[in-house]
Amino acid sequence: MKLTSYSSYADAQTHFSREGLWALFDGNEQQLNIASECVDRHVGSDLRITVLRKNKPDASWSIDEVALWSNRIANFLVRKGIRKGDCVGIILEPSLEFYSSLFGTMKSGAVAVPLYTLFGPDGLALRVDDCKPKLLIVAPENAATTAAFRDTEVIVADDAFRAMLLEESDTFEARTAPDDMAMYQYTSGTTRELPEAVKHRHRAVVTVMVAALYGTGIRPGDRYLCPSSPAWGHGLWHGTIAPLALGVSIWAWAGHFDAGNLLDALERHRITNLSAATTHYRLMKNSGLADKHHYFIKKLTYTGEPSDTSTEEFVISTFGQRPCSIYGTTEVGVILVNYPGASDIQVKPRSLGKPVPKLRVEVHDSEGHVLPPHTIGEIVVFKAGQWFPTKDRGWTDEEGYYYHGGRADDVIISAGWTMGVKEIEDTLLKHYAVDEVAVIGVPDPLRGQIVKAYVVSREKETPELIKDLQDFARARLSLHEYPRQIEFVPMLPKSTSGKINRQALRNQASAAGVSKSVVT
Repeated sequence: MKLTSYSSYADAQTHFSREGLWALFDGNEQQLNIASECVDRHVGSDLRITVLRKNKPDASWSIDEVALWSNRIANFLVRKGIRKGDCVGIILEPSLEFYSSLFGTMKSGAVAVPLYTLFGPDGLALRVDDCKPKLLIVAPENAATTAAFRDTEVIVADDAFRAMLLEESDTFEARTAPDDMAMYQYTSGTTRELPEAVKHRHRAVVTVMVAALYGTGIRPGDRYLCPSSPAWGHGLWHGTIAPLALGVSIWAWAGHFDAGNLLDALERHRITNLSAATTHYRLMKNSGLADKHHYFIKKLTYTGEPSDTSTEEFVISTFGQRPCSIYGTTEVGVILVNYPGASDIQVKPRSLGKPVPKLRVEVHDSEGHVLPPHTIGEIVVFKAGQWFPTKDRGWTDEEGYYYHGGRADDVIISAGWTMGVKEIEDTLLKHYAVDEVAVIGVPDPLRGQIVKAYVVSREKETPELIKDLQDFARARLSLHEYPRQIEFVPMLPKSTSGKINRQALRNQASAAGVSKSVVT
């Protein structure tokens, strides 16, 4: 039996193996291509890609259509002189052009580089300068952003380009090995600090199956929706590559996100498996529209950052189940999961779950000693014969479940007291006036640091509301554990994955010097 035939936690521990992962694919250790596994081997099936868009009709394509158009792209690139290992940048929202370019590039042996469509000229220029693509395929609305790249050929994916592709052959045979480079992936970063590209080889399609099987719980027959942009890891690997490789139809999101449209789509398309960023669930909660629909969700996961209590309660009341966390890092991959769909493992409130099969994960102190339950340390994972730090704090309970304790730099020490920002944020999010919140530590001459909260609210900012927020936190946490400074903002800075960028807030607070606040 294949690994997709098992759904229980016990079976995962018993039957998981590296050989079992490879058995899910047509390729082998000599020849493997991501596009062939996701597209070509499913030709003739009912596999489809559907893209949801705000205030626009859904767009949908059969896997046969994607196969033909990606073959044309592959032939086009070869004819253009694009060689094996050359980079091709793709600046497109989810669309037939995006999927054809993504898979066509990898079929040809070139390296696909999906780039976020909302990158500004400076951020995009840094990435282009880093990977030096031979070609950029861009949407018409992004053409102006790429005008300055005089050393890189830019192809605008318009009607003329589509007509030109029709002249190309619609057959192509991919010939790549597992260790050939397939894709570069950039995280959000800033124009002042470019994150290093994460470089994926074709064998990554095998590795990502661990997260697919036990993190998102994808199985054949699921109706799977991931609204995250495929320009970053969750939308690219968990939302696109993994489900298609398993022969599961996908629903994706293009353009500006709208919670109301998503809630409607969940009902209209009878989605059974939803995997989204924590922010997506908060936006669904804040929309006030969730109770207007009927849902068919059987498996439900989140990633990006830990969930807060109020959002978790919303998910339970709306979808009838507790959301399952998917935890990992770019460096070590997905390591802690809740095994969605398994009936023999408990999903504990706000827990990261347990390690994926056959993986050693522990919580260590600063000297590398394993810590007992309920003791906070650093989450570490054993790979390639050594322990790798995740740079995240956490702890375990007596049953071996893991819990997030915040990033190592998300600790505030004020007058000798150590405080975690997530606990304070979680409390503030329970206040009726708080839609979103981010907490950081800012310098204070008396206490060393004090807590500052950036609040997004639909309520008007008043001294009375600020004091009410402080009293609300102080009454529910320790007397010292409340935001001595509160600033109302229209929005919070976030990465492309929807994760709050607290470093941007620290930079902002440092540059401002004196912040708007009420200190009591």
